[in-house]
Amino acid sequence: MKICGIICEYNPFHNGHAYLIERAKAESGCDAVVCVMSGNFTQRGEAAVLEKHARARHAVLAGADAVVELPAAFAVSPAELFARGGVRLLAAVPAFDCLAFGCERGGAEDFWRAARVCAGEGEAFRAALRERLDKGLSFTRARSEALAACGHEKEAELLRSPNNILGAEYARALLAERPEARILPVRRKGAGYADAALRAQFSSATAIRAALAAGRADELGGNLPAFVLDDLRRAPDTAAFYTLAVCALLARPAEELQGILDCTEGLENRLRALAEQTADYEQIVQGATGKRYIASRIRRILAAAALGIDEKLVRESLAGELYLNVLAVRRDNAALLAALGQARFPALLRAGDERALSPSAARCHAKDRLAEDVYAAITHTPIQTRRTLFL
Repeated sequence: MKICGIICEYNPFHNGHAYLIERAKAESGCDAVVCVMSGNFTQRGEAAVLEKHARARHAVLAGADAVVELPAAFAVSPAELFARGGVRLLAAVPAFDCLAFGCERGGAEDFWRAARVCAGEGEAFRAALRERLDKGLSFTRARSEALAACGHEKEAELLRSPNNILGAEYARALLAERPEARILPVRRKGAGYADAALRAQFSSATAIRAALAAGRADELGGNLPAFVLDDLRRAPDTAAFYTLAVCALLARPAEELQGILDCTEGLENRLRALAEQTADYEQIVQGATGKRYIASRIRRILAAAALGIDEKLVRESLAGELYLNVLAVRRDNAALLAALGQARFPALLRAGDERALSPSAARCHAKDRLAEDVYAAITHTPIQTRRTLFL
């Protein structure tokens, strides 16, 4: 058996996601598609619109063969570690052969070349990057400009769009974890990553979430499978998470906030000061956002503070053993279950399987459980099943 992997969030699952699964099946030559999906909190630093088992069910009903949870420690981390965590899980499965991902432009060799350039950063590049960071540019823009300054204009152009940035990080992670694996970039169909306009069939997740927040669910039918729309009509209110995140800022001393990924250069003091001035989450995010610090970075820091996820845990989890928490799988695919069972990390399928985890994996898994509890608390809903859904 050969497995094609997809690293995703499905927040919520829409037609563009279904299209990527369809192309992965058609073009990879693999026997099964396994999605590694963020749990109840996402890389934007926000609570997901639906809990993880519901989103995993949507993916399997739409054509995926299994969905494995991306641990919370990686799900609320920057692109490099988000990608590295997902790739590490897939690379642990001997049958893993190919990674598919959506992109704005570029072919497989373009992404491999960009990954090699970024992985082999020399002193000239590092100096150019430092110079631009010192001018107050965000890391993404500073890296792109530094690459261009060092003669890598094609790579710089490729890394100027969100999905392409993740694609290059996936390729870079594969060079470290599974260099013999293939990549399958699939051109996005319809709206761009952050396109806020609602379209007839292929709207972005950003536009879909905005429509939901505005009470316009009836306008989404052409963009989502019917079973997704049915669940979205009953989506919980996650607004209480914003209050929790502000409380986390107030409850943690600045030196503890400094231990969170990307909370550097005095940003911890700025966030604490803002939290003491206002209880409004959005005002805190906007107050800390600037040329150097983009809003998604601030939101990730706040999510990590709320879940108690610091850089030490992320690095420890990435270096040690992990686990495959299988959220949903096709009931009739015995070969896939056998392939997942051959992974070098334990597969969690039933309550109690976590007893086989190593100490470092258990610490990482505890944050996934905390994320479940927090999500249930902020949405006033029962904690969902902690067992695999067989569909």
